[in-house]
Amino acid sequence: MFYVINVVLPVFALILLGYVSGRTGKLGKNASTELNRFVIWLALPAQLFHFAANSTWQSLWQPEFIEAFGGAGLLVYCLIFGISWWRKRDLALASFSGLSASYSNTGYMGIPLCILALGQDGLAPAVISTFIVFALFALATVFIEIGMLSHKKPHEIGWSVLKSLCTNPLLVAPVAGLGWSLSGIALYAPLEQVISFLAAAASPCALVSIGLFLLQKSEFNSSEAWFISIAKLILQPCLAWVIAGPILDLSEPWLNAVVILSALPTGTGPFMLAQYYDANSGNISRVVLLTTLGSLLTLSLILMWNKGF
Repeated sequence: MFYVINVVLPVFALILLGYVSGRTGKLGKNASTELNRFVIWLALPAQLFHFAANSTWQSLWQPEFIEAFGGAGLLVYCLIFGISWWRKRDLALASFSGLSASYSNTGYMGIPLCILALGQDGLAPAVISTFIVFALFALATVFIEIGMLSHKKPHEIGWSVLKSLCTNPLLVAPVAGLGWSLSGIALYAPLEQVISFLAAAASPCALVSIGLFLLQKSEFNSSEAWFISIAKLILQPCLAWVIAGPILDLSEPWLNAVVILSALPTGTGPFMLAQYYDANSGNISRVVLLTTLGSLLTLSLILMWNKGF
């Protein structure tokens, strides 16, 4: 039990600290937005670049882990996407729903949680899963662009999608890091130190920003938000375990990482994507709230099961 507390407490304590700071007015109403921008444009890209630049292609190419984590996320995305499309016939809305149900908070919570739970061996699966989540993010962006720009010509839609993907720092940073790693050139020491400073700030700032984000209020469909939240917290980790364990027979460290990462709550990516496209973000913000609070229980149970309690 102390193991579970030691792993979960630091993560959720920082989230609570952000929530209390916003609730008491110590951090202003724009703090969540600005802290998010700092994480998205500086800190998290630096962390992803730093890890990728100091990794080899062999350490990141784990096909069975990718199949397990990515397969579970894609199945959940397609399921919720299909149900939403069948009910409302709105391509963009269906994509937002599917992304909300499958977008694990790997960058903000997964990296610190996996390191706490699995040691430094947890960093590689956490970063690989972050790449996979960004691939889902890219897929959702394509459908959203098609749905919202259906009145435009195909080449205009294609250009808009390509521009959105190529200007996303969370997609560009790891690719640039891998490119630098393959070049074999050592980073200039002062530049590497700057990147290291920014990378170290990513996890604590991201967790505090989640607490601030949970203060936001908007209109939402309660039953739909609960349905998506259950799919995220229960269905996705169950599918991941089935694929990783009985089907692919992954080794214990990678199996544990797959389940933990799949059980993470919904990240803020879908919400920020909805804001970018000026879409209704009420359901998404409610899903983030429900899954973040619910994961306190589900992740604790998974970590206890992981240790054989």
